[in-house]
Amino acid sequence: MKYIYIINGRADKTPHYKDFYAQLKEIPHAYVVYTTLGEGDATRYVRLYCDLHPEEEVCFVACGGNGIINGVASGLVGYATSSEEAALLCANKTMAILYFGGATQDIIVNFPGRDFQSIKDMLDGTVTPTDIIQVNDSFCLNVCNLGFNSTVASRANELVAEGKSAHQAYTRGVINAFLTSRFNRIKVKVDGKPIARGRMVLCTVANGRRVGGEFNCAPDAKLDDGLMDVCYFRAMSLLRLLLLFPLYRSGTHIGSRAGGKKVLYRQAREVTISSKDIIDIYIDGEQLPGSQFQLKMLPGALPLRLPRQK
Repeated sequence: MKYIYIINGRADKTPHYKDFYAQLKEIPHAYVVYTTLGEGDATRYVRLYCDLHPEEEVCFVACGGNGIINGVASGLVGYATSSEEAALLCANKTMAILYFGGATQDIIVNFPGRDFQSIKDMLDGTVTPTDIIQVNDSFCLNVCNLGFNSTVASRANELVAEGKSAHQAYTRGVINAFLTSRFNRIKVKVDGKPIARGRMVLCTVANGRRVGGEFNCAPDAKLDDGLMDVCYFRAMSLLRLLLLFPLYRSGTHIGSRAGGKKVLYRQAREVTISSKDIIDIYIDGEQLPGSQFQLKMLPGALPLRLPRQK
């Protein structure tokens, strides 16, 4: 088995990765380290490697936060364009995750009791078929956001580019969204049926539970149940949204008195999002513009190597 560690080119020289390189030297195993060259490079690299080495047994290890994890997962799942390729993929191509701080990382909270900073634990781990959401021609491992949350992400990305921390940028993005993004004209259908009529504040289509590092948008979501968890906020007053927001952070917003009939929750295998205007949705923190989006759950499509259970 070969391990290919894929690291964001903007992060591999940061102090977070000193421990990573120290572990590599201490633990003998067959590996290479690939540093991405820019946006989308992780996906391109994984797909090209699979094309050139179809028989080789490889584990692609995403080192970092949501963006690099999504890139590696998208490359791996997107490579399998037929049932035969999918079978071959699961047999000899897998993915793992290592996280050493820095960018927001929301996936690992779905797997308590595992050390995602230990290379040894990763090598001793087991492969678990994990669900992933297809969004048009892209893929989402954690959460797809639209409406209010998209406004938050857009502003947060701008602030991160200016040098702000991920936590600080996300918080300021939320404040901006409170003022500008409470009445969105976006239609959402869940398994072919409209979830609601009228304007909306936000909608999350989740495979995982958490987004933005601290917001438990889908507290009951599971990465292996074959279902997307859809949480939809109807348009509401600023006061009500302010009262609801702490519950959204803690994961107690669903079924709450503050949410009432304004907060809707469904589980689905397919979701359709449409708008008359071009909008941005965010999949695992990455921007995807458009006016029509088809979301489909792909049960067990990602062979994910998890660190051994403590």
